[in-house]
Amino acid sequence: MRRAGSTYASGSHALARPRISWPSLETFVPLARRAARHRRRGSNGRVIGGYRVGDLLGRGGMGEVYRATHRLLGRPAAIKLIRPEMLIGGDDDDVFLTLRRFRREAEVAAALRSPHTVQLYDFGLTADGTFYIAMELLDGLDLGNLVKRFGPVPSERAVYLLRQICSSLGEMHGHGLVHRDIKPSNVHLCHMGLQYDFVKVADLGLVKPSRGATGEHAVALASGFTLGTPAYMTPETARGKPGDTRTDVYALGCVAYWLLTGRLVFEADSGQEMLERHVRDDPSPPSHRTELEIPPSLDRLILSCLEKKPDRRPASASELCHQLMACEMTQLWTEERAERWWQAHLPNGARVAAGGA
Repeated sequence: MRRAGSTYASGSHALARPRISWPSLETFVPLARRAARHRRRGSNGRVIGGYRVGDLLGRGGMGEVYRATHRLLGRPAAIKLIRPEMLIGGDDDDVFLTLRRFRREAEVAAALRSPHTVQLYDFGLTADGTFYIAMELLDGLDLGNLVKRFGPVPSERAVYLLRQICSSLGEMHGHGLVHRDIKPSNVHLCHMGLQYDFVKVADLGLVKPSRGATGEHAVALASGFTLGTPAYMTPETARGKPGDTRTDVYALGCVAYWLLTGRLVFEADSGQEMLERHVRDDPSPPSHRTELEIPPSLDRLILSCLEKKPDRRPASASELCHQLMACEMTQLWTEERAERWWQAHLPNGARVAAGGA
């Protein structure tokens, strides 16, 4: 049985984490399996860690997210649980790795402080063996649904949103971490207090130390196995090579492309073909695939994020943010314009699961 590590990154910028003494995850594997079998009957109405669980909000590759309410405070929350089939099937090593990834997601979220990263409320284990993460429940929608419902966004708004994503990723990169799963569905557009168009980056389940993004999660074209989303995956990741902060920069370039054009960088009939296109093909400039005006400087910057060679991309989210600020038209989207858009299109907001699944 492989054992969980206790370090996120090496070097002076390593993410500080208190040493917590608790039994090895290995001891929880049988308990988690039994709890997953019982959970197949449903979770609606259960009380988990002080939260009463409500409706299912969404499912992902590893987790499922439910609406929840704190029993004493009445505060709305999102509860993330591991999908039962992830714990019932496979051998003990597979279950152990799933539990380790789930715990790592909670620990990383607890240590990060950017207001543009989803806020963790709690992480724990119930008496019956159910691991859970409690996090904020947000008003709004993710960037995937934003474009599907309302179409591509103007350049100035895209830059306004991208800079906030860079704020979240910049903290991770400063601590030597890589998100590895930046995509529209993991970036939420929210109404927070008096602020509109407020971005939250979610789903930290694939966060890894920079230059350590391989191991059990390696991706190889030859194997056809992917952990992540092919439409937002770098050429080096598709080849099974280690990633670093420029992995997130590439994915963020793909997100920018989606925001501005309503299209993926590459179209393909399968995930395998999509990976091959990211490795082989050069993307068309965003300005060639939309009727909206895109400043030449922004067009060039997005293409630089999508360079095949990592050393030709912006080195980190912080560097990308500085370059975004230098683009034309970037100061034209204001909080006042954002508020008017929300009042016209989402006057009552919409509850979304903050943590992804």
